[in-house]
Amino acid sequence: MNLLLFIQSTAENIADVNLEEGAEQSMNYIEMAMKGGWIMIPLLLLSVVSVYIFFERYMAIKKASKEDDGFMNKIKDYIHDGKIDSAIALCQSHDFPISRMIEKGITRIGRPLNDVNTAIENVGNLEISRLEKSLPTLATVAGGAPMIGFLGTVIGMIRAFYDMANAGNNIDVSLLSSGIYTAMVTTVTGLVIGIIAYFAYNILVAKVEKVVFKMEARTMEFMDLLNEPAH
Repeated sequence: MNLLLFIQSTAENIADVNLEEGAEQSMNYIEMAMKGGWIMIPLLLLSVVSVYIFFERYMAIKKASKEDDGFMNKIKDYIHDGKIDSAIALCQSHDFPISRMIEKGITRIGRPLNDVNTAIENVGNLEISRLEKSLPTLATVAGGAPMIGFLGTVIGMIRAFYDMANAGNNIDVSLLSSGIYTAMVTTVTGLVIGIIAYFAYNILVAKVEKVVFKMEARTMEFMDLLNEPAH
């Protein structure tokens, strides 16, 4: 009970000190981050990694989702006219996953339809794997950053109690503030990074699923084209 009363009293004293200082100067966030100790270094690295992965993958997926509206119509016309080379050239002139899948299917024309479909699916799986590159890393940041933040919390509290034990009867607020700052700042930082990485991961996953849906739709359209009776 005495320990709880002491912690409550310490927290009230820290709050009073912060209120007095706040009247004179605003809190510097950089200085606050520095109080988090060495735990802030891996958290900073994780934040940089997550931001880089999000924007790099976002642009790559956005590029992959682009499609020429008349692409499949031109492919149909070329195949109906027997212009296989022109259809392949059209696919090669477009740099997106669907064009590479259709190109593989065109090169397999004349073989059993199951072989054509398998070839297209294999290319599609490779394209999906490329789109999902680095997403597991982003998911790891979403789960790992809060854990590292909590590690900082434990370290900070251990430091605070260690300083308290060594101080004996000469305990004051400034003695415990370092450990408490480490505990609180690392927790907040880890949670913020984890939450941002979590939302970023789910945004990218949703965009990948939209691209996959388009790829499946175009595959079915191409296979229907090959199943059409010859004129």
